[in-house]
Amino acid sequence: MRPFAYERAADIGQATRLGALTGQGQIDAVVQFLAGGTSLIDLMKLDVLRPAYLVDLGPVKEGYDRIESGPEGLKLGAFAKMAAVERHPAVRAGYPVIAQSLQLAASAQLRNMATIGGNVLQKTRCPYYRDVSWQACNKRRPGSGCTAINAVNRNHAILGVDESCISQSPSDFGVALVALEATVELSGPDGARRIAFSTLHTPVGGQPHIETTLRSGEIITGFHIPAGPWTQRSLYLKIRDRASYEFALSSVAVALDLEGDHVRQVRIGLGGMAYRPWRSQEAEALLTGRPLTEENADAAARAALQGAKTHGGNGFKPELARRTLVRALLQAKTLTPDGAEA
Repeated sequence: MRPFAYERAADIGQATRLGALTGQGQIDAVVQFLAGGTSLIDLMKLDVLRPAYLVDLGPVKEGYDRIESGPEGLKLGAFAKMAAVERHPAVRAGYPVIAQSLQLAASAQLRNMATIGGNVLQKTRCPYYRDVSWQACNKRRPGSGCTAINAVNRNHAILGVDESCISQSPSDFGVALVALEATVELSGPDGARRIAFSTLHTPVGGQPHIETTLRSGEIITGFHIPAGPWTQRSLYLKIRDRASYEFALSSVAVALDLEGDHVRQVRIGLGGMAYRPWRSQEAEALLTGRPLTEENADAAARAALQGAKTHGGNGFKPELARRTLVRALLQAKTLTPDGAEA
């Protein structure tokens, strides 16, 4: 690990001013924010991130770690620990897809340390990004190429990619947020603002080193998940190589509002498949107003995978994603409106 300066921020305002010294958050940022630290410290040890300054946000978490549920929806402070959100009775009862996406992520030890704000900003687990001996990585060294395209790429993305990068987003929680149309609360040097979670992560667009739409010095302070008739009948299904502490090969966040067997509304997010948290509005549109049969679920799943682009080793992923989505939809159908199994 390289030498760095360390400062504990007294409040959010001071933290954002310190972060604004450079384009905080991107690969070449001189300043990085430290919250749970479960990802940042690893990347510093690997020499992937080389910040000159760390701004510790620990002292300013009070008031930004709330977990509140009301008629308008679920409000989550970005400094809340993953474990605390997953265990909260209101989250488990009213938003099971949120609880499950967190429960199935990382290890118990990491969930006790990691914040939900940090979770959605975590870097890809692409081995060519995380190992600096690989010279060609556009996310780490812009303009150098993408080693993964012609190398071992079984775990890489097939949606939202181009020839500059095929890394996948590792966040389970982000898949649930994008499906449920969450918004993100931000604080920055120019004040507070709110954006749709779906706009937080940038498309690859030939510039994979630019990962978010955060402005210099901005900090995520909270999330709002709007209430809806679909939030209780929801689930997160994660397919992986082993049963614990593993990233998704394929995952699905599904939230359903049914009238009998007919779909009134549905929300679908895909994980393990995409460059960023991925919502499939094509699949949603195909299902809305129709009976939720296996045939219709399969047609929706095929629509969700239109445009998928594989590269050798990840050629199995479209079929795996199709089966995962069909299974998740039919499993969600068996839930009662309060999210319990019928």
